[in-house]
Amino acid sequence: MRSSTRTGALAAAGVAATLLLSACGPASDSGTAAAADDGSFSMFIGEPENPLVPGNTTEDQGNQVISSLWTGLVQYDETGGVAYTGVADSIASDDSTTWTVKLKDGWTFHDGTPVTAASFVDAWNYTAYSPNAQAASYFFANVAGYGDLQAPTDDQDEPTGDPAATEMTGLAVVDDQTFTVTLDAPFAQWPVTVGYSAFYPLPESFFDDPEAAGEKPVGNGPFQAEKAFEPGVGITLTRYDEYSGEDTAEASSVEYRVYTDVATAYTDVLAGNLDVVRRIPADASASAPTEFGDRYLEDTSSSFTYLGLPLYDPRFEDKRVRQALSMGIDRAAIATAIFNGTRTPATSVIAPMIDGARENACTYCRLDVAAANELLDAADFDRDEPIDLWFNAGAGQDAWMEAVGNQLRQNLGVDFVLKGDLAIPEYMPLAMQQGFTGPFRSGWTMDYPSPQNYLEPLYSTGALIPNGANLAHYSNGVFDQLVEEGNQARSNAAAIEKYNQAEDVLLEDMPIIPMFFQVEQSVFSEHVSDVKVDMFGRVEAAEVTVND
Repeated sequence: MRSSTRTGALAAAGVAATLLLSACGPASDSGTAAAADDGSFSMFIGEPENPLVPGNTTEDQGNQVISSLWTGLVQYDETGGVAYTGVADSIASDDSTTWTVKLKDGWTFHDGTPVTAASFVDAWNYTAYSPNAQAASYFFANVAGYGDLQAPTDDQDEPTGDPAATEMTGLAVVDDQTFTVTLDAPFAQWPVTVGYSAFYPLPESFFDDPEAAGEKPVGNGPFQAEKAFEPGVGITLTRYDEYSGEDTAEASSVEYRVYTDVATAYTDVLAGNLDVVRRIPADASASAPTEFGDRYLEDTSSSFTYLGLPLYDPRFEDKRVRQALSMGIDRAAIATAIFNGTRTPATSVIAPMIDGARENACTYCRLDVAAANELLDAADFDRDEPIDLWFNAGAGQDAWMEAVGNQLRQNLGVDFVLKGDLAIPEYMPLAMQQGFTGPFRSGWTMDYPSPQNYLEPLYSTGALIPNGANLAHYSNGVFDQLVEEGNQARSNAAAIEKYNQAEDVLLEDMPIIPMFFQVEQSVFSEHVSDVKVDMFGRVEAAEVTVND
């Protein structure tokens, strides 16, 4: 068995005296490689939630494709450090508030146009501008002038007029290779964030027809799209031979093939009809190592699975109810019985691989049936009404969600109804529309290696729907303030102290039920080799080699 397990904590970027992060060497000229036929391989994905636009792709099915089409300002090494192997030559600040970004020469988009400072500034303004309804808009909320790009709304969050501006005052193009970013407040870890897909550049052609560009994207990454994405089918990308990065694609093309059920995809890999499945179904966890041998991979993961609680539903307003439901679940039993030990019961909301993670931070994440029942009684919870358990279809969630329901029935005397009929394109809009009527399965894979990424984007007031990923609709001013103090800290240790305090507030309020941290289990066919899964749970498609 080949086990590709990463070691070491993922440290958030240290804060040097000059706050300067720069490239270690010149950009690679690997884009000059000959256009040889090095074969094609296929990979499973689920149906992306949105068109393939970086600022509108916040789930990992679409993000797997986006990561092949684009390269950002920075990338990350195997320990989570910022690696200047992307477009940026340096990112520097004297005060952690105004940052100067200098780009490398020679980067081009797939249409042959240059990647310039304006490519980033224009893309970020487009993503932040609320009428464009981009899912990753909130990643720019700390840029000066972001608020002016948000339309005024009524009590139902419906727009009542146009935004005051179309461009953030905190973004300024200096020249083709330089731009500045001014934040509302100091944020020493800002350079760590900009490797995420929300910060990718866009070519001028995108703005001529954004809808068409979402179907047939034009990026600057190792693969390019020569044909449009076909819903329900997928997209085939071909190698971009003028790529300026270090990881020119080994294969001539990759076919991202959409499946409605990962179990079917797994069967196709076994039969040799598909080459890569990056997350196998839970019920294959025990047999996959034997069935695939050295074509089975286990990788540590930044992925976090949780049950969100709809705080907009009066039934779940009382935190004692939320605490009780959490203590009524035996995570370890589910991890053993359903996942063959490839899930770790979560006792915090920050993945163990992240610097700043703590074991047993969550008081209410242990099984305690007596205490849970006492809390339900104190909250006068109606046990006669079943609890709806929501999860997305086709992703292998059925068995463990049913196990949760059985435990709640056995331990707390509350029956359940499984709500698992919706695929991601229908499931996520329901989440955005406050449509869940009970606990709902959700997950988070880090966008960048910092504990802040496990807190602010998911639970801050600023990340409330529709502005962010706060699906539980949680809001606590103390939590928000502690996160902000962590963002403004001048050292990594000081930042982590504040983030830990914010996590303590969150875990007392329990707007979610932490469930598991997971090991990524991937399999591949004999047709390919050099399959690697990065810390974000994505297959590094450019490194895959086709054997015949």
